[in-house]
Amino acid sequence: MSRRRWCGALLAYGVMATLEPIHADDNGSVRYPAGAASFQSNCVVCHGRDGAGTPSLAPPLTNYPARYIGVPEGRRQLAMTVVYGMFGDITVEQKHYNFKMPDFSKLSDDALAAVLNFVVFDLGHASADATPLSAAEIAAERSQPALADAVRQHRTALLLALGLAN
Repeated sequence: MSRRRWCGALLAYGVMATLEPIHADDNGSVRYPAGAASFQSNCVVCHGRDGAGTPSLAPPLTNYPARYIGVPEGRRQLAMTVVYGMFGDITVEQKHYNFKMPDFSKLSDDALAAVLNFVVFDLGHASADATPLSAAEIAAERSQPALADAVRQHRTALLLALGLAN
């Protein structure tokens, strides 16, 4: 990461650290509070406290993850992304990003499932009838090591399959 981006991320973190806690809906209820806490600790500095992303730094998480949850390869993509990270060029909602997302493999399978469910259901407002990700799905993905570039390539194929490719 360039010094400029690093400084921008550090400044964003300082500003976001002073903000109110994350609230997923108008009445302040969060379906996955443990996931919200993990998101606040690990993701907010780049993706913003509401998951809307940071221009030129990190993409929004409010649209695609909710679409991924309904298909097996989408669920796999979610798990792969947090376990192995991702780097390289991607486009989200007609905006270009080239950022290296770190892996979060240090977090437990339960913690990763909780943060993904927070992103998918609380921030992304996926359908309530969608099945939440489980720790077992994270563990299954963790057992199949992949490189961060492979995660991006899997994402490209998934977007084509879902008709979301730009």
